Amino acid sequence: MNPTQLPEAFRQQMQQQLGTEFPAFEAALGTLPPVSIRLNPRKSGFDTTDKTPVPWCEGAYYLPERPVFTLDPLFQAGAYYVQEASSMLLAEAVRQTIGQRKAYAGQPPIRALDLCAAPGGKSTLLASALPDSSVLVCNEVIRTRIPILRENMDKWGYANVVVSHHDPEEFAPLAGYFDLVMVDAPCSGEGLFRKDPAAINEWSPDHVQMCSLRQKRIMSAAAPLVADGGWLIYSTCTYNDAENLEMIRFLSENGFSNRPLDLPADWGVEARTVGDAVGYQCYPHRVRGEGFFISVFRRRAAATAPVTRNRGFKSARPVHRKQLGTLRLFLKNPDAFSYWEKPNGDVIAVPLGLEKELVLIDTVLHNKGFGLDLGVFKGTDFMPAHALALSTELADGLPGVDLTLDDALRYFKKENLVLPDVPRGWLMARYKGLPLGWMKGVGSRINNYLPKDWRIRMEIPEF
Repeated sequence: MNPTQLPEAFRQQMQQQLGTEFPAFEAALGTLPPVSIRLNPRKSGFDTTDKTPVPWCEGAYYLPERPVFTLDPLFQAGAYYVQEASSMLLAEAVRQTIGQRKAYAGQPPIRALDLCAAPGGKSTLLASALPDSSVLVCNEVIRTRIPILRENMDKWGYANVVVSHHDPEEFAPLAGYFDLVMVDAPCSGEGLFRKDPAAINEWSPDHVQMCSLRQKRIMSAAAPLVADGGWLIYSTCTYNDAENLEMIRFLSENGFSNRPLDLPADWGVEARTVGDAVGYQCYPHRVRGEGFFISVFRRRAAATAPVTRNRGFKSARPVHRKQLGTLRLFLKNPDAFSYWEKPNGDVIAVPLGLEKELVLIDTVLHNKGFGLDLGVFKGTDFMPAHALALSTELADGLPGVDLTLDDALRYFKKENLVLPDVPRGWLMARYKGLPLGWMKGVGSRINNYLPKDWRIRMEIPEF
């Protein structure tokens, strides 16, 4: 972007905040934004040779240039997530807080909520950073953003995830329930001016104040959800005090203790304080990333947590025992799950260790999806779901075909492939060993079962 496009009120705000550093900040906005990705620890295949690590997030790397991610089958398979590097500071915040909880036999699962989750960057990070036994609710208020959130969580492939669509106030029956609540609050987007110059046109002092009021409403609903001794992490992609420092002041005055983080000085992250509370600001002239703010709190007192129900989902019934044999073939550890059928016929697998948690969540939340989507029975025939193909719980050794790059991209164009010596029946489309989705051999041809909404529409170049 051209720094001369900056609104004058924003320039004055940042000059006051940064002092003599403002020229360096302004110059940084005129450079190309860095490109960074975060690997899925349960999926291999991405070559990190000669890639520079992001210092505050294990498994994250800077790329020398921005490729066309849509045309990378590894991206489509969920091997990595494209995420702005500064926002990955969440990984270090989790490591220094709830990530230090010791695991022992019989320990209840960590209950986590990402309250403003779409498109899924923070949710996929939390899914990887939290213990395997955790339950993670990924909520999005805006209905039109639910499909991209669900798609990204399906690509990541974890079975302990709930995707929900509720206003923050509708979580009230779960007061005192969550060990971790993440609020990546909708904000004025000042930290994205370099990455998204269109955000400049939406910025104004009035818009900042509107965002601040909305954030206080969200935090007023989020705060009671945190369990006694639980954690709340607040973040934005902006710089101003109204959306950052005033919000941590609000939390400090409403039942929370601020938790400082231990961040190495050479990371370039600046601590900003209000009273005894501290938040951490990334500036593009100090870190290799965009503008990002994060602050961590611990609950001093909370409402009594809701009592979990012992059995039975209101929105699903047990699968008929005659169907279990078919379903179990698709999972690497079938004994770790129970199997349920939803009213629309979709079959899901629920981790046994999370049944009680998910029964309660099922009771409280009406607009949600939980469990691993396995597929649907059509009479005696079973049609596996695309989410099952991408799941990290998928059984090894299922029949499949390893595709070339050209064929993999044609698969994502939803073309029917011509492949020699392919058996009849359900087949896994794979690329570099990673599942991409389902195909079905039907004699002389192969039918492509990639969901229509996942089809890539851009032209495929010659290789």
